[in-house]
Amino acid sequence: MIAVQGVPLVDFLLLGALLFCVGLFAALRRSNAIMILMGIEVMLNAVNINLVAFSRYLPRGGDRGQAFAVFVLAVAAAEAAVGLAMVIIVSRRRGTIEIEEISDMRG
Repeated sequence: MIAVQGVPLVDFLLLGALLFCVGLFAALRRSNAIMILMGIEVMLNAVNINLVAFSRYLPRGGDRGQAFAVFVLAVAAAEAAVGLAMVIIVSRRRGTIEIEEISDMRG
């Protein structure tokens, strides 16, 4: 079993899988647009945990996993900014951010 400083790789992978499942559940089960965006952010953070864990534990991993994690953080920040801007526009026009009530996108 691969371990660095006493913590095995499997523990990090299980944490990442658990966070990804929680984020997926939040993104699929919620009807609030902001909660869906938060679920997507949790899923992206789970991917970051796995990237950094593999980068740390693989012998020739180097800093590639950490570089990818920084790239994922930048994409997540852009996604959050664009997503929240869209939520604000929809809430001003429709008066709600519930997905079921704004599902038909007719003017």
